[in-house]
Amino acid sequence: MKKCRITVVRTASYTDLMEKYENPIEHACDMREGMVFISEGWQKPEGMCDSAWESMSPFVMTLAHGGSNLYDGWMKNPHSAMISCNDGFRPVSFLIEALDEESGQQE
Repeated sequence: MKKCRITVVRTASYTDLMEKYENPIEHACDMREGMVFISEGWQKPEGMCDSAWESMSPFVMTLAHGGSNLYDGWMKNPHSAMISCNDGFRPVSFLIEALDEESGQQE
């Protein structure tokens, strides 16, 4: 099983939607553009948002197990995926890339 690099490439914030629909919350997201996480196979990297991990973990699992060319050529790099978390108020886009390095995780 391969390690995967997960990079935060974009964050967005839709304040108009927050004002209209969201109950005020004090702290919502720690993800910042440029942050990099390394997954050890199927294990969620430390510091990764639980909700974001739920959105991306099937793609990480597929790439870590050697899968490629997701959705018939969707990505220029067939060993990668661009996934966003499911927060409709402040979505974060993550680039997931399979690495050549083997994970220490047992299958």
